[in-house]
Amino acid sequence: MPAYWMISNRTTQTDGVGGARGPLTLWVSDKGPLDNISNWQQVARDDFKNQLIAAADKFPAMDQGDNEDQSHVTFFVHGYNNGWKDAAKRYEQLCADLYSGADSLGLCISFDWPSLGSVIDYLPDRAHARDCAGDLTDVLSQLYDWLLVKQQTATTNPCKAKVSVISHSMGNYVVQKAMATAWTRKNQPLLVSLVNQLVMVAADVDNDLFDADGSDAADGNAVANLTYRITALYSGRDAVLGASAGLKHFGTRRLGRSGLATQPPAGQDNIWQVDCSSFFPDNVGGMDIHSAYFGQYGTLPLMRGILRGLDRLVLDAKGMTKGTVWPPS
Repeated sequence: MPAYWMISNRTTQTDGVGGARGPLTLWVSDKGPLDNISNWQQVARDDFKNQLIAAADKFPAMDQGDNEDQSHVTFFVHGYNNGWKDAAKRYEQLCADLYSGADSLGLCISFDWPSLGSVIDYLPDRAHARDCAGDLTDVLSQLYDWLLVKQQTATTNPCKAKVSVISHSMGNYVVQKAMATAWTRKNQPLLVSLVNQLVMVAADVDNDLFDADGSDAADGNAVANLTYRITALYSGRDAVLGASAGLKHFGTRRLGRSGLATQPPAGQDNIWQVDCSSFFPDNVGGMDIHSAYFGQYGTLPLMRGILRGLDRLVLDAKGMTKGTVWPPS
């Protein structure tokens, strides 16, 4: 079975992947480096689906009481300041950290959208993100239909994997818009959680997203209803999101910089946050913090615990929600 998986709506070229939006394509790979397009093989939609089902079927079946050890099919959605090569490198490192070896969480799929890969292209990238959300909606809608089938056969053929999402920076805006459309397309379902764990890393979305009177309240309601638990990882030291807010001049403060506007949002007890500022040493600058969550600073074990479904109080009691390196003594 493939070791790496990618769904992309970038244009493809003979020497790599472009920066414009193109048709949705599906890719698999068995080896890195993943920022070399020759190490990827493009496959047909049905082949990708069948290989993915076969890979997930190899996961061990778990008793109900061992839910925390159940394997994941995780979607990783990169942020706005990532060209294809940067996004591929980050995905490869994330797989090495969380989806390989004896402690692997399962498998991870990169949803690759055509970010222009430059801070100065923030506004064009936001437009790209909004346009690309429709392609992710198609993926999530098909996944939802598959989960409904699995739910109906769960008594005789239990599901071996749970679906999770890790979204970074403006990738959270892609996820927000995609899930809102999927929620509407599927007639606002309440009986099935599409996503078990959504980890919003340095989210470049409005921080009142999940408030009833928020600027994107309808979107937030959709995301909350399609997800079992949402965790926002944020830091007030994130200078990239400070610049993002300055470039935009619309909406509210950024979730990934200021945290939730209301904690917890009224009527949404499945949403919580972790201030990750204390994980990053003083010598990690504000521009670097935006991506430091994926570095070796203690936030990766936190992500692992969140994805496994450890209770918030357990994560707190284990000391996994607080770092020890900042502020400096």
